Amino acid sequence: MKSREEIEEKYKWDLTKFCRDDADFYAKLEKLEKKIPEIKKFEGKLSDDSTLLKYLNFKTKMEDESFFLPYAHYRQSEDMSARSANDMVQKRDLVLAKLGTALSEVDIEISKFSLAKLQKLGKGPKFKAYKRYFELEIRHKKHTLSKKEEVLLSKIDEFLGGFSDTFDKLNDVDMKFGKILDNKGKAHELTNSNFSILAASTDRTLRENAFRQLNGKRGEFINTISTNYINDVKADCILAKIKHYKSALAWSIYGEEASEDVYKMLIKKVRENVGILQRFFEIKRKMLGLDKFAIYDTFAPVSAHNSRKFTYDEAIEIIKKAVAPLGEDYVALIQRARDERWIDVFPNKNKESGAYESGAKGATPVVMTNFESDLDGVFTLAHELGHAMHSYFTFENQPTQTASYVIFVAEVASITNEMLLLNYFLENAKDDKEKIAYYDKFLTDMRSTIFRQTMFAEFEEFAHEEYEKEHPLSAELLCDKYEELNNFYHGKKVKQVPEMRFEWARIPHFYSSFYVYKYAIGMICAIKISNKLAKDETFAKSYKKFLSSGCVTDPISLLKIADCDLTKEQTFDEAFKVCEDFVSKWENVL
Repeated sequence: MKSREEIEEKYKWDLTKFCRDDADFYAKLEKLEKKIPEIKKFEGKLSDDSTLLKYLNFKTKMEDESFFLPYAHYRQSEDMSARSANDMVQKRDLVLAKLGTALSEVDIEISKFSLAKLQKLGKGPKFKAYKRYFELEIRHKKHTLSKKEEVLLSKIDEFLGGFSDTFDKLNDVDMKFGKILDNKGKAHELTNSNFSILAASTDRTLRENAFRQLNGKRGEFINTISTNYINDVKADCILAKIKHYKSALAWSIYGEEASEDVYKMLIKKVRENVGILQRFFEIKRKMLGLDKFAIYDTFAPVSAHNSRKFTYDEAIEIIKKAVAPLGEDYVALIQRARDERWIDVFPNKNKESGAYESGAKGATPVVMTNFESDLDGVFTLAHELGHAMHSYFTFENQPTQTASYVIFVAEVASITNEMLLLNYFLENAKDDKEKIAYYDKFLTDMRSTIFRQTMFAEFEEFAHEEYEKEHPLSAELLCDKYEELNNFYHGKKVKQVPEMRFEWARIPHFYSSFYVYKYAIGMICAIKISNKLAKDETFAKSYKKFLSSGCVTDPISLLKIADCDLTKEQTFDEAFKVCEDFVSKWENVL
């Protein structure tokens, strides 16, 4: 794998919009840190409306001036082993901890206002810009503790992220997967970044070895990883209890203004439709000419078109054509992302695995990928650019107070881009053989995004509930539960391998509890949105209004702007009908 220095500059993101260099970051951080003592001058004085408004404006200005802070994480992502970047992140986190403590000591005074006063402030013309702020204060009032307790919790936050950090260092730096053999005895290096390529090989031996080695390596560290994860679960459950939530799940859902009913509906509808997934596996078994379909055949190519290679520039051009239904302004932004180097494109030694997008008001978004030249690489790029467009639209159209959208709606934008890309490939397919490659792609993504992420949600709900019931958690219990869920979702006809029981131990999103189910929600909504965009040219305006809405209201209401009503079972049924139609289309061309 190439070193960072060997990657051409044009394929690296431009971080100068955040900081000119590391020295500039430290200078800006020092300037921000020196402002923290100014917060104390507001303490005990917020009963006066004029002082309260000054404080809220001061806090908003500090947030605006803090846009550079993600720079440290971006530098760390470039090389997870780099001491300079790791030191930068630690220094940033120390300053953020001080800032959080200082703000919490003042913010607690606002939360202790009477309900009547909070309602009056939220409706007052003087505080028009903070209407949404007071709505949320009212919402969280019953879960707000005493000043002393809230300050203490803000200090605890300083180290709670350590469980995720520990996992990342083990996963991306210390853990090495070595080499695996194909059916001719040729050795191939296995990494987190190239696993998807090897798992999609035409060589079944190589696929099996990739699955077994990647997950088996976690098995070698399962006690360490389990202990780390169990402590993360304990922290969630204890904090939820302290904050007077009935469970960690309830805390997560309430915090985003989402709905436990929607979460439960998702689990229910996915389990009802698991037969669609298992039909897909049976079709794929027939296409591959196998007697028995195995878990390591999931990503096996069924068509030569699955193996098509793309350059990065080709991928950008294809994505631009695919998102054309969203308008010229949207297409132009994709081009800007390329030209202005919003994207860190290729893998390099010790680079953070996977892909992500990050946005901050005051700078254009950035995207990190580990672009591989396969079809999945193009879809991943489209996915992250969907996030980037969402960030761009909301930061351009919303003031700071309502600019940050919650994770619940985030995956809708990214997966809508993927669905538009899929539609583009299908519309331009030359024959049924090529279409089969895209049916396979869609149904594989359906498996990964709807069924798999919901399976993950069930796993983490189990882990949290066990602790909340005061049942002991262990590596063996977690692996047994994951194996049980894996068998249910994939069905009896799919051959498993022993190492799959350790697969949960490689999922970084488990350290952002109850994040994963939002991917499934995102794809269900994206299926509906992309279908409507294909049928109604005027709908792009409504969709971009959704992208531009930040957090002006709760996420369930925001999605209704994009014609996705998650309170109705019909929305879920429509998505699964599309999934079933893809299965039927494939069956009809066999």
